[in-house]
Amino acid sequence: MKQHPVYLIAAVDDKGGIGKNGKLPWSLKPDLAFFQRVTTKTDSVTRENMVIMGHKTWDSLPESSRPLAGRRNVVLSRNAALTLKGAYVFRQPKEALEAADEMIESVFVIGGGKVFAEAIKARNLKGIYLTRIKGDFKCDTFFPKLPKNFKSESLGRGEDKGLKYEFTFYKSH
Repeated sequence: MKQHPVYLIAAVDDKGGIGKNGKLPWSLKPDLAFFQRVTTKTDSVTRENMVIMGHKTWDSLPESSRPLAGRRNVVLSRNAALTLKGAYVFRQPKEALEAADEMIESVFVIGGGKVFAEAIKARNLKGIYLTRIKGDFKCDTFFPKLPKNFKSESLGRGEDKGLKYEFTFYKSH
């Protein structure tokens, strides 16, 4: 079975926070555009990417944005009977990864905290896209500690509505 490359993608504050009360604690349009660009871009026009998320992350998406367009949406849930319009539902990350067929180019794990903590241990983890947002947003959900063998590369920085940010890619070496 082909192992698809796995990437994690998230936005974090200075303390590694990714969420507060089930929502993003910031509104950063350049980050949303970056997220869409990275998770939809494929080298082949006949393939798509898969996004894997927990049920809480799915619920946190605006209803008008579900499912995320141009990507195969996969939701992890302990509820085996759960059905979601426009998404595949699996109980285990392993089952979700096994569902990535030849039409999938890359797999992006998009949250939340528990899903990231599990996925960061994946053998086929190729990289981590982090938007680093300056400030402490008093988050209650956090990104896991980065693996020691990952090297960072800046993909650009900016400021939007007073929020300073930097797009960073961490690659296994």
